[in-house]
Amino acid sequence: MCWAGPNQYAIGKHRPGNQPSAISSKSVIHGRDTPVLVCFSHLRWNFVYQRPQHLMSRFATTHRVLYVEEPIITDQVTPWLEVRDEEGLQILVPRLPHSCTGDDAITAQRALLDRHLNEIGTHQLVAWYYSPMSLAYTAHLAPSLLVYDCMDELSGFKGAPPDLIEHERALLARADVVFTGGVSLYEAKREFHDNVHPFPSSVDVGHFAQARQPLPDPDDQAGIAYPRLGFYGVIDERLDISLLDEMARLRPDWQFVLVGPVVKIDPATLPRHSNIHYLGGKTYDELPYYLAGWDVALMPFALNESTRFISPTKTPEYLAGGRPVVSTPITDVVRTYAQSGVVRIARTTAEFISAVEAALDDTQHPERVLAIADQVLQDTSWNSTWKLMEEKMQCRV
Repeated sequence: MCWAGPNQYAIGKHRPGNQPSAISSKSVIHGRDTPVLVCFSHLRWNFVYQRPQHLMSRFATTHRVLYVEEPIITDQVTPWLEVRDEEGLQILVPRLPHSCTGDDAITAQRALLDRHLNEIGTHQLVAWYYSPMSLAYTAHLAPSLLVYDCMDELSGFKGAPPDLIEHERALLARADVVFTGGVSLYEAKREFHDNVHPFPSSVDVGHFAQARQPLPDPDDQAGIAYPRLGFYGVIDERLDISLLDEMARLRPDWQFVLVGPVVKIDPATLPRHSNIHYLGGKTYDELPYYLAGWDVALMPFALNESTRFISPTKTPEYLAGGRPVVSTPITDVVRTYAQSGVVRIARTTAEFISAVEAALDDTQHPERVLAIADQVLQDTSWNSTWKLMEEKMQCRV
């Protein structure tokens, strides 16, 4: 048990090192009358910089943003709340003892959240969900607006909770507005809600356009020969490791560079060849430096339940970096980019190899690749996505 009555339940608040964190200039301008946006996410803020980070860092200019992560189990005997300030927003991480499970864990998370909300003051509250499972401890909240940003079909991912679909249906029933991470997800969710809007993955063009100019090659990539075929992102059940294995075996003259953490799969199952290079996870700021050293960018996704509805953020990022792309036939990639001429689609190993050969030919005419990429990406930005989302939200307030 981790709940023993109001006088015995120690709810703490902690900043690493027990020292006050520096408050960014963004958060300083916000007073207690500024609306609060609480984002409940299944993704760690400092894991991989993607959709939640892009959007929440922008909402932090108009709201006091609280980014609530999933709990972390600790050896301490009482639950407490880690609070840290980053990029103008607050990251909240519930820390629960090993004994705190099931209904006790839900009760603890609810108490920690309520205590923090009461302390900061919330006269106007927006609840933003990435994780339907968070509804278990937040159903008592009465936000002025409830947003469900469905960036992925989480029920198709390895290790998904068995009751995730039930929680998502409950969340859809309560949501004022629903955003989806792509058109395929929009088509899947619109039958469950009357106010669903597709917002496919966007891009910070300026950030990745750095890769169009020569950049210093990172130390762990500098010794790799050419041509380089690169991928960055989470390496999990969505990656077609058989395709990667076969290509590396058939084309030993090509170097396959994979940048990203290995998650939910056994690293021992990954193909091992002298021309496959696993470089591990990198920061968002480092990605253009790796991308600048590649000839072709790859998206060798498996075709399974976990990729059925994805709209990969890396597609526009690769293009912004000026790299031709080869992808397996992910539905939203095909419908959005297949006619561009710089994103080639291939299903089999032979098709993928042929497509890479054509993409390598493209690198002999970089001005053509850049011109097409710029045309494809015109009017595409996270700033635009954020503003359009705000418009949809204002219609429901």
